[in-house]
Amino acid sequence: MNSVSYSLLLEQLKALTQDVPYPVANLANASALLWQELPQINWAGFYQLQGDLLILAPFQGKPACIHIPMGKGVCGTAAASGKTVRVDNVHDFPGHIACDGASNSEIVVPIFANGQLWGVLDIDSPVFSRFTPEDQQGLEAFAAWMGQILA
Repeated sequence: MNSVSYSLLLEQLKALTQDVPYPVANLANASALLWQELPQINWAGFYQLQGDLLILAPFQGKPACIHIPMGKGVCGTAAASGKTVRVDNVHDFPGHIACDGASNSEIVVPIFANGQLWGVLDIDSPVFSRFTPEDQQGLEAFAAWMGQILA
């Protein structure tokens, strides 16, 4: 389905963000990189934890929900559990928050900075079952790097 080299993607991310002290710029470039390199996606970006809400941060795609409560939807579920949530069919996910009706599958990866939940990386696709275990592993490494530079 996809031929993404996650090791190359991580190298590109590091080249764009290493020693760059501007979190918003790093988040913007990271979401643009995902948007450019991942096939069959329609949204890629970040939500930052503020209090008990995930607040929209830099992204690529259609306008999105501004805030998501912890534990709600795929993003809130991943944030509350601290674990990646990969959903083959978002229409079957209890409490799914549909910001873009064209989305059919989703992966959300928590980001930790200084040992604390910073927020999540969220990627949507119009293709059912778009995200594989390989995607999950690669995106978890991507999110781990983001956590290091956001710390």
